[in-house]
Amino acid sequence: MEGDGGISSEVVRLTPPEVVLPEEWRTNGRAQTLLSRNNPPLCNFRPQHDFDHVLSSRLLCEQYGAENLSGFGVANMPLAVRAAGALLKYIRENQKEKIEHLQPLRPYFTGDYMVLDENSFRNLELERTIRDNRRKGSLLSVLDNCSSPLGARTLRQWLSYPLLDPERINERLDIVQELYGRNSVRESLREFIKNVGDLQRVVARIALNRCNARDMLALRNALEALRGLSDYLRNGSCEKLHSFAERIDPMPELAAELERAIADDPPLTVREGHMLKRAYNSELDALIELAEHGKDQILAIEAAEKERTGISTLKVRYNRVFGYYIEISKGRADTVPQNYIRKQTLANAERFVTPELKELEDKVLHAEERRNDLEYALFEELRRKVAAMAQRLNRSSEAVGRLDALANFAEIAVTNNYVRPLVNSGDVIDIEQGRHPVVEVLQKDERFVPNDCRLDSGENQLVIITGPNMAGKSTVMRQVALIVLMAQIGSFVPAARAEIGVADRIFTRVGAADNLTRGMSTFMVEMTETANILHNATSKSLIILDEIGRGTSTFDGLSIAWAVAERIHDNIKARTLFATHYHELCELALTKERVRNYNIAVKEWKEQVVFLRKLVPGATNRSYGIQVGRLAGLPAEVVARAREVLTELEKTQLRTSHNRNETYKPKAGPTQLSFFGSYGPPPESEVEKELKSVDIETLTPIEAMNLLYSLKQKLKN
Repeated sequence: MEGDGGISSEVVRLTPPEVVLPEEWRTNGRAQTLLSRNNPPLCNFRPQHDFDHVLSSRLLCEQYGAENLSGFGVANMPLAVRAAGALLKYIRENQKEKIEHLQPLRPYFTGDYMVLDENSFRNLELERTIRDNRRKGSLLSVLDNCSSPLGARTLRQWLSYPLLDPERINERLDIVQELYGRNSVRESLREFIKNVGDLQRVVARIALNRCNARDMLALRNALEALRGLSDYLRNGSCEKLHSFAERIDPMPELAAELERAIADDPPLTVREGHMLKRAYNSELDALIELAEHGKDQILAIEAAEKERTGISTLKVRYNRVFGYYIEISKGRADTVPQNYIRKQTLANAERFVTPELKELEDKVLHAEERRNDLEYALFEELRRKVAAMAQRLNRSSEAVGRLDALANFAEIAVTNNYVRPLVNSGDVIDIEQGRHPVVEVLQKDERFVPNDCRLDSGENQLVIITGPNMAGKSTVMRQVALIVLMAQIGSFVPAARAEIGVADRIFTRVGAADNLTRGMSTFMVEMTETANILHNATSKSLIILDEIGRGTSTFDGLSIAWAVAERIHDNIKARTLFATHYHELCELALTKERVRNYNIAVKEWKEQVVFLRKLVPGATNRSYGIQVGRLAGLPAEVVARAREVLTELEKTQLRTSHNRNETYKPKAGPTQLSFFGSYGPPPESEVEKELKSVDIETLTPIEAMNLLYSLKQKLKN
């Protein structure tokens, strides 16, 4: 990761609610990049000494019980060690205790994954829509049909970090392929995974002492599902799934203890008992018996005392002042045994207690309290035991999450009719009958029209797409980008056939937006995004440009668009889709060998425009803006007037005189500006022909002067 831009990109991909930064970042402005984003994370600034390398190394070694950090692969990564140590110190201060469930340090390198900057992440609507920031309508909403939160989080991570290594990509695709053709296996796996639930979150709550007995019950059920899943994978016929069985640890000893300990319907609280089963602890069983049946023992005392004393009116009663006592009528008070202790005299009765009754009273009245205390102590002991196994449990969670995401890909592929892409390290992106994965699902009123697209480093490096608004240029371009991205996360893709040469980055420059918080106009944002592409794209990148230069004057905008296209073609050589309303850009195909023109076909019928949604070879010279305006609901008189003005403009073209005092004069010709004319470079003028015919080595001074005068006169005419 290089520079603050790389950090910002990672924040976009990870979307953390909070980040920990050095205090100096607050004063030197480095944090401003993060704070000025949409939905910025909470920035918690920490003292510089928290990022000390020695302190960080010591804390990390202490956390993981290691002598040094060499075994984690970060010994030669001082910045990573400082960041991890500062974060660990911050977590400990907030949790006030040792954090046992943290996974071991595991470095990752952004160079192993496709880079998706903030603009591309937003423009491709991977997780949220641009318009209303909703999940529905995003790629994630279509791809996520995972059986568990473990798989959903894994899928989101993969979506943010597409792979670059074709071998790793094809490993995922191989598993998806196997599950794609085995419906019963896939359904069984998804059912097992569903029963695992959110094991990772359960373990975190237990490790952080935020749990109750229902979390333990969820863990018990998850371990039971893990055992069934592991057995199914190990004994199944899908060889590619056997490795998952080795990574899933059902921990039978822990599962058995939880089965013996946790009640089937425990309460939400941990201080009120009733969490543990009978026979788990003998002392607890005695207290449970006393708490639940102590009153029966007291009633038994009443019957025994009646028989011993022969006093039939004897009653054992209770009040808050005396507790349990024996009440006898006045007439029989003189016949009580000697061990009766007089407690209170009433008008018609006497009240007594006995040592045996007081002892039993103490046991009964405090049995529930002692039961609750003992249950909590036993529960806490069990919680600590589980917390010590957190890393083993998390390894199983990770394996289940990966398996869930892959099974989900297979399920989505079957449901949506996706195919396996051919992924390699070449430069060809060749898609037949490609479809936009989101639009085809959400579009109900119109059949989705698939399209072919080929990009490579040869004849089809830069494809210029023209056509009217609303015709589908953006849809075609974005679906190509999404298909490439889906292939590189290991998913099947919406197409009849797809060959994908991996892209190291996907760049998008789409739409119009300002950033007033940074003092940037719409055009400034457009130019900043374009500059980012030109500075960072490589020949392995995929670039999506949806209009360049529309935020300024026609001459400026066309010039910028032309220069950008040339730069991409001549220097960067990235595979590029470039949609534009500057029809002059189509003339690049006449002079640039790797430029091809395509357009979105339309048909005109009785002054109506019919969008065919089909990408076809060749350029178009009309944008049909007035017809689109009519479809959008512009008043009829505005549409009519626009047609009148267009007719006039098509007849004449205004030009500006060099003399500011001279009025505009119409000049015959087409309204569209042209660099090289309608069909290529303009024919040579008489002056050019004459100049080329002159042999300057034999020209005398006087002949040169005469020639210059003659040419000047011709130019005046």
